[in-house]
Amino acid sequence: MEPRARAGKNVGKMNFNHNELAQLLYGHGDVKAPLPDTVRVLDEIVTDFIQGVSFEATRAAHHAGRQKVKFEDFEFAMRRNPRFMGKIQEVFEKKKEIEAARKNFSIEDQLMKDADREEKHAERAAERAESKGAKRSRQMVGEEELEDDDLDVEGDGEPARKR
Repeated sequence: MEPRARAGKNVGKMNFNHNELAQLLYGHGDVKAPLPDTVRVLDEIVTDFIQGVSFEATRAAHHAGRQKVKFEDFEFAMRRNPRFMGKIQEVFEKKKEIEAARKNFSIEDQLMKDADREEKHAERAAERAESKGAKRSRQMVGEEELEDDDLDVEGDGEPARKR
């Protein structure tokens, strides 16, 4: 269906947030608090533009025999306007860069977690070895004490004199 045929559906309604459109206007040189009529007109213009481009992209996808719209369909819809085309390509390049950075960040984050895990494991192993060494030294000290006293332990656990 042609986008203009659907336009009557949202007559009088704002499709975008007033504050976002006001910030967009301010970013492009308007006053900080634009008139409500200016924001309303911008909302209509942006809505019509998005509907028109989406309609053209859907038409291109349908012509290609696909039900889903791809990036190439939007490129095809914008082919006549090099400014829009360049902006779309720039946005998608930035998106790819951000995804690559997130992937690298998640890999680095995983490496850090693995290193922390290995460090904790090494610390636990060192503590175990230290505690085993302390037990052995206590056992050795206990044996030395027994030898010093010339005591021997018999089967019932009672100390007995060495012969």
